[in-house]
Amino acid sequence: MCSASAVEIGESVRGEDVYIIQSGCGEVNDNLMELLIMINACKIASASRVTAVIPCFPYARQDKKDKVTDTSVQELGNACNACHVLRFSVEIGESVRGEDVYIIQSGCGEVNDNLMELLIMINACKIASASRVTAVIPCFPYARQDKKDKGFFDIPVDNLYAEPAVLKWIRENIPEWRNGIIVSPDAGGAKRVTAIADRLNVEFALIHKERKKANEVDSMVLVGEVKDRVAILVDDMADTCGTICHAAGKLLEAGASKVYAILTHGIFSGPAISRINNACFEAVVVTNTIPQDQHMKECPKIQCIDVSMILAEAIRRTHNGESVSYLFSHVPM
Repeated sequence: MCSASAVEIGESVRGEDVYIIQSGCGEVNDNLMELLIMINACKIASASRVTAVIPCFPYARQDKKDKVTDTSVQELGNACNACHVLRFSVEIGESVRGEDVYIIQSGCGEVNDNLMELLIMINACKIASASRVTAVIPCFPYARQDKKDKGFFDIPVDNLYAEPAVLKWIRENIPEWRNGIIVSPDAGGAKRVTAIADRLNVEFALIHKERKKANEVDSMVLVGEVKDRVAILVDDMADTCGTICHAAGKLLEAGASKVYAILTHGIFSGPAISRINNACFEAVVVTNTIPQDQHMKECPKIQCIDVSMILAEAIRRTHNGESVSYLFSHVPM
């Protein structure tokens, strides 16, 4: 059975400046394809401009190149003439340099998953220097919809940051924040936590970890003094929460008086909720780039920062041709 997505625009968008809000959580490929199809529908309906607003960016974690055949796709266009940069990652099992590559992928079954896999694999082969890449598609997905040229091209991208909202939450909800220390659960987040620590005029620490397998932490080493201080873990996202829960335990062992975790995107898959409930957090704070209502019911430690006003102000500024950099340091009211 085919599971192709279809969308319908309920009113005229001719000549309008259209903003489509779609988060990259949940059924990522379905949501992404719906976004791309909606963009195309608005363009066909003569919208003057279409902007995709993506609170939680899909595939954002898969951007590290460990092998020559890994690829990070930052210019992925699509059959819908999408107007946003996307990042994906795949691995080709052997060298295709100079080869004629044929990729066979049917457009039936889980259409959106299959189509995204095909687009990613095509670009991976091109980056790996294949001389020619041919897609063989026995059952062409969305064949009855508008046929437009596919391509890879650059488009404008504005990144929005939750840092101002995070700073506001810390100042308003942690009474002892002036005696606090901002902690990164890994070395990669050092720049992020130093920026927050500087804005708060407090010290920072980091935890160096060695990861052996995905979502498994082998060892942790704390760099910094947290004894008798409120430790505030800051990270961009949490999935199964193994890292932040191990980090919280490490901080308590080192003498921290309290531990908070503040995360931009709370995915909370698998054992995440159970781990947080059993961990020593005062609170685990996330934004609502991903819906958190159910998670908050299951875990009273989870609190949510509303970033809807940041998105709304970014849309207003973009529509009026104003700079969005104001939002890098201010929380709109």
